[in-house]
Amino acid sequence: MDYNKLRKDLIDYYGTAMYSGFPAAMMELSKVEKASNEELIKLAQKAGFDLRKYVIDRSDYER
Repeated sequence: MDYNKLRKDLIDYYGTAMYSGFPAAMMELSKVEKASNEELIKLAQKAGFDLRKYVIDRSDYER
């Protein structure tokens, strides 16, 4: 799982929501910034992210 990319995408997601007039997104943004990898997955699922996009293909590293 590419947790760095997932965290970045969640920050973008909640940051955009916050600046689009949803100030409650600031609380979620704070959670994302401090979240463990397991918590990131839960937050992404809650936001409706497709976690398959973040799975790392091990064969990419074997080349």
